[in-house]
Amino acid sequence: MRIDRFTSKLQEAMSDAQSLAVGKDHNQITPIHLVIALFDQRGGSTRPLFAQMGVDVAKFREELDGLLGNLAVQKDNFGDVQVSAELGRLLNRADKFSQERDDQFISSELVILAALEDNSFPANW
Repeated sequence: MRIDRFTSKLQEAMSDAQSLAVGKDHNQITPIHLVIALFDQRGGSTRPLFAQMGVDVAKFREELDGLLGNLAVQKDNFGDVQVSAELGRLLNRADKFSQERDDQFISSELVILAALEDNSFPANW
């Protein structure tokens, strides 16, 4: 995964996802953390994209919080968080989509597309 190919918004979301994981005492940054960061991003395209698709964004955001609450907590991990295998696969899939489209950068939209097509996600995604 080449972070230098991430758009600036996706790089910002990755940082926000890491902060969210640290703040919730999670030892891994998961796709849930990243999707929440993308969804809550000021000036980002994810929330408007979901709204255009007809998704009830308020309900979807609540569901994301529920999924976040189900993640294991590790007290006293001293901020030691790593990218989960699931998030690594998701980002690699987005990278593949980017390459297939001859895009120079990996965008938030491609990450969302990869998340929606990934069979490991809950059925309500």
